[in-house]
Amino acid sequence: MVQKYQSPVRVYKYPFELVMAAYERRFPTCPQIPVFVGCEVLSDTNSPDGSQRVTERRCKLNVEAPYLLKKIIGVDFVYFVQKNMLDVRNRTLNIEAHNESFASRVVVLERCRYYVHPENSDWTCFEQSASLDIRSFFGFENSMEKLAMKQYSQNIAKGKEIIEHFISELKKEGVTYLPPWSEPNKAVPDDEDDDDDDDYDYLRAHGDTSQSSGEFALGASASDYSTCATASKTAPHLSSESQFQLDTDYIQRYLGELTLLQESRLVQLRKWVADLQKGKVPSDSTLLRFLRARDFNVEKAREMLSQSLMWRKKHQVDKILSEYKTPQVVKDYFPGGWHHGDKDGRPLYLLRLGQMDVKGLLKAIGEEGLLQLTLHVCEEGLQLMEEATRTQGKPISTWSLLVDLEGLNMRHLWRPGIKVCHQDHFSQSRFISQ
Repeated sequence: MVQKYQSPVRVYKYPFELVMAAYERRFPTCPQIPVFVGCEVLSDTNSPDGSQRVTERRCKLNVEAPYLLKKIIGVDFVYFVQKNMLDVRNRTLNIEAHNESFASRVVVLERCRYYVHPENSDWTCFEQSASLDIRSFFGFENSMEKLAMKQYSQNIAKGKEIIEHFISELKKEGVTYLPPWSEPNKAVPDDEDDDDDDDYDYLRAHGDTSQSSGEFALGASASDYSTCATASKTAPHLSSESQFQLDTDYIQRYLGELTLLQESRLVQLRKWVADLQKGKVPSDSTLLRFLRARDFNVEKAREMLSQSLMWRKKHQVDKILSEYKTPQVVKDYFPGGWHHGDKDGRPLYLLRLGQMDVKGLLKAIGEEGLLQLTLHVCEEGLQLMEEATRTQGKPISTWSLLVDLEGLNMRHLWRPGIKVCHQDHFSQSRFISQ
């Protein structure tokens, strides 16, 4: 079975050029990633105008595996080939990597992309996807899959910290800004040219450790830099996948702590729903509840979500908050309503079931009316959860129902009433599962 990983969008609040300078410091070795032993440059080419650079590296990784497994496979290191395609004109870096070791038994493919934030040209986005297909591995397929995913998750978690670390190192050395690339033949004022040469000379000495010459890795000459402010306003369009991805900071703030694989499953389900719906997409907290209900199995969550979406369409639930008019008899006699929140900040609904005149309510509004009332309450609950999340600074993914049974007696066991209550419980359980 092929294991897939899709990351949410990671945002660095630094310009693309500074992030690239920090990224290049990961090579040829990176103590912050112990499994990354080193690399050698296989090829390194630049376009004539210096706007594009393609670098291919062979990376050496230490195998973190039990001693017995290491003896069986007979190696201490595995090798990956990484191809970096840097486009400084459009301010993007595309990375593709695949395993060279055991390629006939295991297929690992990874794609990463750095690009300018679409709404803030001084920020940089990062997205990542990978797949793992273990076809055969000496009978240790399951063990290798677990080891590989564990190691991969650990490396992903360190990724942002490493970029932040090297940006801090650059700042300590006085590098806080790098101008965007400009056309080589673009004129640069003489009084600014000297400063740019000084910046470039400094970067030659400190920027890129992946080459013996120490040249800065953006692949541009000193004349390529200018102080043109408008150049920093250029931002590439989002890829088709990144439109459906989530920011890691957003996830922690509004959805809570998730593992890397849980984040990946959420991104996958969100993209599938967006492609399917072509319109209104359920909230991320809703998608997360479906995933949790199915142990983060995307296929099972999709099936459950599809059934729920069809049910909601049948009962026109998406329109109920705007179109439902509460009957006067409900306003006067229905013993239930929203009342602040519980001790954990969740919206609280109080229902004095023992004081409810079930027979009278059914005669007044009918079964369909009671169903509409229940749906309206549940939709209000979802809306209040979102409001609570925004105001309280933490994820609120459920609401509380407090039922007061004082006064409950045999008259509440009227058969039509029990039937309707059962239907209401069914409707509520659908909403709760969302």
